[in-house]
Amino acid sequence: MRYWRTILPAFCLLLLTDHAAAEEKSFYSPVIHVDKENHRVLISTLGSVFYVEVPEAGRPHMEKLPISGLVDFVVEMRGNGQMPVIKTWKVKSGESACMYFNGKECK
Repeated sequence: MRYWRTILPAFCLLLLTDHAAAEEKSFYSPVIHVDKENHRVLISTLGSVFYVEVPEAGRPHMEKLPISGLVDFVVEMRGNGQMPVIKTWKVKSGESACMYFNGKECK
């Protein structure tokens, strides 16, 4: 019975940590580079520069993102050193044939 007092809180903490790793974040950023071969986009925010992964459904449309254009990206943050993955984007400045990607299609 004494072990349950130790194991149960540790298990609950593990579950909470797992949920925190899959949180959504929004980044309002210029598009610095579109890496077509590796299916990722280089963005910057608050002085840091990093890649976000483009999901399978967005890959045909990633070339339509305007370089230097401002885009509001909603991404799913993943743990274990994995890149964030794009859920949606909205082009706020710049010309694009895909102004809004909802995670499944362009509009």
